[in-house]
Amino acid sequence: MIRRLTLLAALAGATVGQAHAADLTISCGAVGAELTLCKEGVSAWEEQTGHSVAVVSTPNSSTERLSLYQQILSAQSGDIDIMQIDVVWPGLLANHLLDLREIGGKDIADGNFQTIVDNNTVDGRLVAMPWFTDAGVLYYRKDLLDKYDREVPETWQQMTETAEAIQQAERQADNEEMWGYVFQGRAYEGLTCNALEWVASHGGGSIVDEQGEITIDNPRAAAALDQAAEWVGHISPQGVLNYTEEQARGVFQSGNAVFMRNWPYAWSLVQSENSDVRGKVGVTTLPHGPKGSSAATLGGWNLAVSKYSKHPELAVDLVKFLTSEAEQKRRALEGSYNPTIKSLYQDKEVLAAVPFFGKLYDTFTNAVARPSAPTGNKYGRVSNAFFNAAHDVLAGNMNGARAVSQLQDKLERMKRRRW
Repeated sequence: MIRRLTLLAALAGATVGQAHAADLTISCGAVGAELTLCKEGVSAWEEQTGHSVAVVSTPNSSTERLSLYQQILSAQSGDIDIMQIDVVWPGLLANHLLDLREIGGKDIADGNFQTIVDNNTVDGRLVAMPWFTDAGVLYYRKDLLDKYDREVPETWQQMTETAEAIQQAERQADNEEMWGYVFQGRAYEGLTCNALEWVASHGGGSIVDEQGEITIDNPRAAAALDQAAEWVGHISPQGVLNYTEEQARGVFQSGNAVFMRNWPYAWSLVQSENSDVRGKVGVTTLPHGPKGSSAATLGGWNLAVSKYSKHPELAVDLVKFLTSEAEQKRRALEGSYNPTIKSLYQDKEVLAAVPFFGKLYDTFTNAVARPSAPTGNKYGRVSNAFFNAAHDVLAGNMNGARAVSQLQDKLERMKRRRW
């Protein structure tokens, strides 16, 4: 008999992977290579154990997927045993998720980046296993830096000067569409990631610290936002105020930008056969401010088990399989997904497939976590307030000092109503 997950269909119009008498259900990957790789991993576990798994297709939008998860879990429904959750969701969903160490053992997360393990630990409970990680990186045109005898920048000021010089020279050479730098400037979660990198790399903190104290109102944070605002209309197009990851990649991949901030997923795309910049691109750590160090926002996805699962032991076993070293290596080789297991960054096959993984090891190790754990279920509102404040500065509606001061007041009011 085909099992129909009516709650899913009713809440989100999600397409549900059907299976006959499936022992488990899992949501892992919405579309494309991510979904294909997940299904392949699930199939391998099925063959190994003899159990069956229904793969549930959930909305591609992370916002819609989170809403769906929250409604399912609030109803204490066991419709989805295993959920793929964003790195900023553990604090939001923790009360509905199993402590994986209770079933999987205290060493279940050994060997993973401690930053991610800490991020996924809420009130001492490991509520999600690291699956693949992300951190912001700087893409650059190797050919253009060589052409104009420029070094890979280490500071934002160096990046600005190099971007301006090459942009001007290329435009004088009739490449009128060339820009110096593209990033994610739309008022959404992607801007939270970019702006947190600017602030942290200037030594301006992380908006809210690990103890829940609000730290954003400081001169270094203000200076970071002011510097970014100077890029708009100068080395970045005015349209960057509405760019997401894909808009930025489109400009860069078409050959019309010197530098781009994006996630590692873009590597395989800019190196694809139909890319205008194939073989011309390098990847390095993001620049830093005058009194800071390089900072990359922690991204990535994890696997969690619902507290309402009817088969928690089986579910945890599948999670352990999918997040194992062998499976993460396969995903790195076939899809350029960044492993969360440290030893894979020294694996010769992995480094041959994605050369910059080794170079950016420290970036993944020391990535800056968004303040989702200390702010709990208020994180969505905290992020919204932060990216709107950053967008106001980028758009020229206010300066950095005023923006961080107003943001501090707004966050203090939120905190008084408890995180």
